[in-house]
Amino acid sequence: MSQSFLDQCRALLGEAHVLHEEADMAPFLRDWRGRFTGRALAVLRPGSVEEVAAVVRSCAAARIPIVPQGGNTGLVLGSVPDASGKSIVLSLARLNKVRQVDAVNRTMTVDAGCILQQVQETAAAQGCLFPLSLAAEGSCTIGGNLSTNAGGTAVLRYGNTRELCLGLEVVTPQGEIWNGLRGLRKDNTGYDLRDLFIGAEGTLGIITGAVLKLYPQPEASITALVALASPHNALRLLSLMQDRCGASLTGFELMSAFCLQLVAKHFPALPQPFPPAHAQYVLLELSSSESEAHAVSLLEGAVGAALDAGIAEDAAVAASVAQSLALWQLREHIPLAQAADGKNIKHDISLPVSRIAEFIEHTGPLLQQAFPGCQLVCFGHLGDGNLHFNVAPPPGIGNEEFLANQDAVNRVVHDNVVAFNGSISAEHGIGALKRDELARYKPPVELSMMRAIKAALDPLGIMNPGKILG
Repeated sequence: MSQSFLDQCRALLGEAHVLHEEADMAPFLRDWRGRFTGRALAVLRPGSVEEVAAVVRSCAAARIPIVPQGGNTGLVLGSVPDASGKSIVLSLARLNKVRQVDAVNRTMTVDAGCILQQVQETAAAQGCLFPLSLAAEGSCTIGGNLSTNAGGTAVLRYGNTRELCLGLEVVTPQGEIWNGLRGLRKDNTGYDLRDLFIGAEGTLGIITGAVLKLYPQPEASITALVALASPHNALRLLSLMQDRCGASLTGFELMSAFCLQLVAKHFPALPQPFPPAHAQYVLLELSSSESEAHAVSLLEGAVGAALDAGIAEDAAVAASVAQSLALWQLREHIPLAQAADGKNIKHDISLPVSRIAEFIEHTGPLLQQAFPGCQLVCFGHLGDGNLHFNVAPPPGIGNEEFLANQDAVNRVVHDNVVAFNGSISAEHGIGALKRDELARYKPPVELSMMRAIKAALDPLGIMNPGKILG
């Protein structure tokens, strides 16, 4: 069966786009964090939507599971196959064209395999802004961003990827093509199928194209790093900035002192604006549609008020684009510094913004009590309630020894997340890594509705099996 299926795929896609040798498939089988390597029958690389549909029809006829894959930068094992070797990986990398830019409608229609940075640069060339921004933007794809409903650093102003998408093109599990590429901001004609596929991690169908929202380019963006004594003061600063700056506040990132210590340790060339004497830091960004002078005045006035009120302990305002980029590099290098320092137990959680400080101050001591000496790498998008609450081993404890405590660490963190009315996944998705956690914390009625949707759209169960739902 497998040989005849592969021969059929070669006839559809061409020999060069059906990979079955271990060395050729290897980059598609290993997850980004290097924690797991799956197996696959083959890696298929279609070059058009019609070829995607033809492959899906062949897989459905042969009952062969499909693992859709974009840039393979996910963190929850959602884009790699399991260890059975029964699935094919369907790479969307060759679907990488910008189909249309409509500057008047402020939309861009793209293939799902377009790299996020490519979309950003195309928008900029048209005098527009596509605001989705995250650390993996040089390699992640729009299809992957949509499939996980990615967040990033500008959610406070522009929303998650879901809010940045107006329409989708999807290949169904039966191999049909649904063309929902309508650049409409109002379309009240029944069930919102678009939102059904966004965030579904390829378990309901394969996103092959999207209509994305564009925005005017700001006249200026100004960045500042603010030093604070506590997460509570970070929330006070957020309220002050929102009151004084309104929609001009586009980024508000919380970073603990330990985060910046890790960055300084592994990336000593990056500038550190302050001595390591403060407990918390906030990296904030203002964008102005008026002028640079307006943005600077707004930011300096707000930061000055925070200093006068005793909310902030110190502040550094970027005086140039280069300084602004350097400040953002401090934030963006935190995950890289974590990886260089060793393995850790990651948590991508969301909470009501008003309860974040309380959660940090409550959960940290519980982890220290259960795992003495463990180190918290706490950072994230405070403005939209998203924390990366990662737990690293105590000094002198080996990675593997500490990772054996992963389930117990998860219990402490996730139990408290739920107690604080939060979510165990904010922007990374569920994949295979958090599947059992989802079953533990989702109410049965929600799980039942999700399973009913899955069964209705994918009755054969071939779409990214083992992800999200068990």
